[in-house]
Amino acid sequence: DEMRVIQRDRLNQKYLPDCSFPDEIVIHSDLNSALTGVDDILIVVPSHVFPSLLHKLKPLLQTHHRIAWATKGLHPDTAELLQVDVERYVPAGTPVAILSGPTFAKEVGRGMPSAITCASNNEKFAQDLQTRLHCETFRVYLSEDMTGVQLCGAVKNVLAIATGMVDGMALGANTRAALITRGLAEMMRLGVAMGAEQLTFMGLAGLGDLVLTCTDNQSRNRRFGLALGRGQSIPKILTVIGQVVEGMHNAEQVVQLAKSHQVEMPICEQVQHIIQGKITPQEAVHELFTRNPKHSEF
Repeated sequence: DEMRVIQRDRLNQKYLPDCSFPDEIVIHSDLNSALTGVDDILIVVPSHVFPSLLHKLKPLLQTHHRIAWATKGLHPDTAELLQVDVERYVPAGTPVAILSGPTFAKEVGRGMPSAITCASNNEKFAQDLQTRLHCETFRVYLSEDMTGVQLCGAVKNVLAIATGMVDGMALGANTRAALITRGLAEMMRLGVAMGAEQLTFMGLAGLGDLVLTCTDNQSRNRRFGLALGRGQSIPKILTVIGQVVEGMHNAEQVVQLAKSHQVEMPICEQVQHIIQGKITPQEAVHELFTRNPKHSEF
């Protein structure tokens, strides 16, 4: 029903009411018809339904298809990178790519200047995506570090909840800056342990997306954290937001990933404990700031 309305109105009234669709965009309610005559597929769905969509796509995929995704997160059950899921379902040797970076949909849709990172296992596919997406209001930078770019997109969601939480508690700009910086350190530690390139975390997919998600109220994860810091219950918060809060799911997955790689991620752990109802936001902040002193930031 929603798709019929979107097709009729040529816009998504619920989420992007100011962004009319270009004539080239066609709405399909059937995956088979959507893939007719198509070589390149871009997947943009919440991470918790990413595996099920790939399962539906699998019988329709052919050797000429190339797969890209802009979904940020980890596998909902195994905490694996989404690339592992993709490679599980697509034919061997399929070119794949991940698009990620500081991009709120409303601003992109309105043609406000934005920039992203495209990481791929295939140079030709990456260059083709760059050419097709690059325009006067949208810059695309290329990377080969698929692990780092994917990891940034998941961890920043959890850190945005933490940052929103301390702002909801009105703890000030110093606390916010410390949390974002220490969160970046956590992200980098896990990335390096998983074989990612350290510089990726200083780029658009890392620091860029982290700053965006942690500091602007367009971020669902930040708004979720703000409400937590103000003492609201999780069911009430989710009802008000009305969309998927990826960081809620990502917290447990990131902590699981960190433990499997023997990496300390205290901020993410505290967010997980708050979501599980084990501690309050006030107790989490106290726990973080009373940890034993460290000799080095990294």
